[in-house]
Amino acid sequence: MTQSFVSPALRQRVRGWATPIALGLGRVGLTPNSLTVIGFAGTCVAAWAAATQQWLLAGVLVLAFGIFDLFDGALARATGKASRFGAFLDSTLDRTGEGLVYAGIVVGAAWVHAYPAAWFAAFALALASVVTYSRAKAEALGLDGEVGVAPRPERLVLLAGGLIAAAFLGGVQPLEMFGRNEGLGTRADSTGTLVLALALGLIALLSAITIVQRIVHVKRQLDAKEQEKSS
Repeated sequence: MTQSFVSPALRQRVRGWATPIALGLGRVGLTPNSLTVIGFAGTCVAAWAAATQQWLLAGVLVLAFGIFDLFDGALARATGKASRFGAFLDSTLDRTGEGLVYAGIVVGAAWVHAYPAAWFAAFALALASVVTYSRAKAEALGLDGEVGVAPRPERLVLLAGGLIAAAFLGGVQPLEMFGRNEGLGTRADSTGTLVLALALGLIALLSAITIVQRIVHVKRQLDAKEQEKSS
């Protein structure tokens, strides 16, 4: 399996829904690049919210600005203002924002001694960044690298879901390993920690699978090119 869990047809429908909203934002004077910067700023606030243990706010902002990210590309396409710099800016700030949110979770979870969530956030940060790099490197070689089960939209949905669920399940607390957290006072409900750690662990696992899928996909393309040259 080399495709994500979201079908191309559904992606196209979502882009279609985003276009009228994007055009409305354009009519009030916003440009595609300004929408990109606004989206990045919102994601930075989400990272701050995670670092300060405001898990519900972080999850809502990740989801809201993940959806908002559709509008810059939709506006650029609809108005004919797509540019190479705009694509570069969008990709760079999107990946930076995602990384900052994972870093915020590491800080926020570690601060309250919820180490499993912090560990898995670090793993998700490392592996998700390689997913992005592998696609960019493939495209730099003139190859297709857009395959895999966990591209950015799917990762953001899992991330937002984990943060929101954790907030409603008591927040991120120290994980009880032996019924009591040594030196951390009374017993705490660690369900939220487990749910967030599970979501982050799933992001890390699916990102690792995606990396392997992209390596295999690029290798096949290069092998096919070599066969064409030798034939």
